Amino acid sequence: MKIVVVGGTGLIGSKLVAKLSEHGHEAAAAAPSTGVDTLTGKGLAEALEGAQVVIDVSNSPSFEESAVREFFETSTRNQLAAEAASGVGHHVALSVVGTERPPGNAYFRAKIAQERLIEQSSIPFSLVHATQFFEFVRRIANDATENDTVRMAPVLFQPIAGDDVAQAIGRVAVGTPLNGRVEVAGPEQFRMDEFFRDALASWGDPREVVTDPHAHYFGAELLERSLVPRDDATLGRIRYRDWHDRNPAGK
Repeated sequence: MKIVVVGGTGLIGSKLVAKLSEHGHEAAAAAPSTGVDTLTGKGLAEALEGAQVVIDVSNSPSFEESAVREFFETSTRNQLAAEAASGVGHHVALSVVGTERPPGNAYFRAKIAQERLIEQSSIPFSLVHATQFFEFVRRIANDATENDTVRMAPVLFQPIAGDDVAQAIGRVAVGTPLNGRVEVAGPEQFRMDEFFRDALASWGDPREVVTDPHAHYFGAELLERSLVPRDDATLGRIRYRDWHDRNPAGK
């Protein structure tokens, strides 16, 4: 099966291409570095020739509200148009657990706009909603930093390893389109402030983690379950401590 992975040179995309290839599929990475630009449409038609499935794991380079929305809407429209012309039978997109729940932030609103375009298209689809990646934990801490203080809300947090995300997306991609969504999350649930206090200590990071119920997560305050999945979510197998032992700097 030919599967085109949009964003196929990034964190999740490169893992997907490798995993799908290992299972005998013809997995092709579509990214600016491979001659495909989903914002302009350049190279899309050629990349999709003979493809049965397109997986979109691309991400916006900017989280500014207008820029992130423009990225996801333009890229998705171009992909869906090219897929319709090429006869692609399954569009798979990676999204985020909690996008549809209040309170939202600019990134979540952009992902909702992307999902609506996919749901309204004629192409069978599957949406994979994932929790935060272990690989992005340091970025989350940096975004929450004011001077030498990291402000974190005492809410639930259930991050997942990038390898588990890629495996879950791969399984969905080679199956029957869901025409709906599935949620994936890590095997352990933490309190967010406690998780980051332990994480920074393990990195030897001197910043202080302060518990703040009003702390913002990329521009929005969080409710208790804003970032965790429903009870029927698919859980990964890699625990944070095991991942950390292989990535001691948290990168």
